Amino acid sequence: MFCYGTLLLWIHVVAAVTTPAPPEKIHIEKWLLTWTPATEERDVTYTVQYSSFDTGVWKDVPACVNTSFTFCNVTFSKTENEHGCVMLSVRTERRGLTSRPVQACSRHGDSCTPEVSLTARPGSLTVYLSQDHSLFQDYGGHIQHRVYYGMEGESLQEKYVDGVASVSIKSLKEGQRYCTKVQYMYFTKLIGPESCTQCEVIPRSRDKSVQTEVIVVVMVAVIMFLIAVMAYFLICHRGRIKQLLRPPCEIPDFLLEPYPENHIFSSPSSPSEERYDVLSFITTKEIRGDPRTTTSF
Repeated sequence: MFCYGTLLLWIHVVAAVTTPAPPEKIHIEKWLLTWTPATEERDVTYTVQYSSFDTGVWKDVPACVNTSFTFCNVTFSKTENEHGCVMLSVRTERRGLTSRPVQACSRHGDSCTPEVSLTARPGSLTVYLSQDHSLFQDYGGHIQHRVYYGMEGESLQEKYVDGVASVSIKSLKEGQRYCTKVQYMYFTKLIGPESCTQCEVIPRSRDKSVQTEVIVVVMVAVIMFLIAVMAYFLICHRGRIKQLLRPPCEIPDFLLEPYPENHIFSSPSSPSEERYDVLSFITTKEIRGDPRTTTSF
């Protein structure tokens, strides 16, 4: 029993000195901040902080300090900045220990957060952004987008691209899943909550076999077209084709002259023909008393 009690005591001591886990899924939508507890512990509280881009200092939201709720109304931020664009974060507290703060993100975009859509192509990812927002109308080209990106599981703070409008990220590994988040930036200062992380798989290029099949299909189509054209000309224009293929020739003049009336054609005799005698005359001799006749040559 003594060992069991000692073990329980040590468990309570370790739990008391362990830093609590930070909250998860911290989203801001229409001035309502919500989050999800990381654990099922009931003795934890939460504190919400905000920071304006012109100061960079984090301050507590008066209505959400050491609160047990998992939401906070941040309408007050409208008066803290000209456009109400403040960055928000939430941390967990337990017995004097605090977790690291986690910044809120916006899933649908608003006047302080860019609206983002992605299109993945082989080797690249295009992040579509719009200039049609209130910050651009007030600050013009001084307002840009900072696009953070990286492979899924990597930190999205190391790699980024700045752009006034849509940007295209190239030289990405095909077949890998890449994630992005975007935040407004005025000169070098970040403004408002960032967009929630979005991810897309970079598709692979078409295999060579597929390309070969496409080439074969095209070649077959071309051959069939040529056969159809040839058949058309052979059927519908065969007379003209014969005329074009007829070789040029002229009949000699002497072949066209008429032959004399007494001209006799002779054909050479062939050695293989039989010899025969010419029949010169025929006489008939009647024998008396004998009805038969004889013929002499």
